[in-house]
Amino acid sequence: MIVSGPSGVGKSTICKEVARRIENVYLSVSVTTRPRGKGEKHGKNYWFISKEQFQQRVGRGEFLEHAEVFGHLYGTPKDKVEQALNQGKTVILEIDVQGARQVKVTYPDAVMVFILPPSAKVLAERLGRRGRDNSQAAEDRLGGASDEIAAAWQYYQHMVINENLEQAIKEVVQIIRKGSVEEK
Repeated sequence: MIVSGPSGVGKSTICKEVARRIENVYLSVSVTTRPRGKGEKHGKNYWFISKEQFQQRVGRGEFLEHAEVFGHLYGTPKDKVEQALNQGKTVILEIDVQGARQVKVTYPDAVMVFILPPSAKVLAERLGRRGRDNSQAAEDRLGGASDEIAAAWQYYQHMVINENLEQAIKEVVQIIRKGSVEEK
């Protein structure tokens, strides 16, 4: 399962809670070149590496997908995903639209869920509350959100509005459960 959405929409919160509620789930941890945020842990939130290390991994074909997003590189470790799939786990990839399109080529049956904000105003407020970005970075993220949302309508099977967090979590859980029942 691929979960995407604009920065600040609540993807991480939703994915973590979905993984807690469903058995036999692997929540993929992405590799990134961005600086570690306050309270983030290496190997838990992201694998934080240098740009040089990232490029070496790209050269060795170690990523299922990778993309540059807001000046930083992000990628999904191929070996961890393949290991989880081989163990029969449901894999959740929290990745951007660029990465999702790459994964869909390799895994055409992947279920794609896009998390939408209830409005642009709410998204701007959420980004502000996160306190991770300076005003220019937050503005860039808001600008990118409309492009992501437009692309999502073309590529994603499921759109979930995160107006009420609990409801959004339940919808994603239901999508996973429906998908696993259909596959059997």
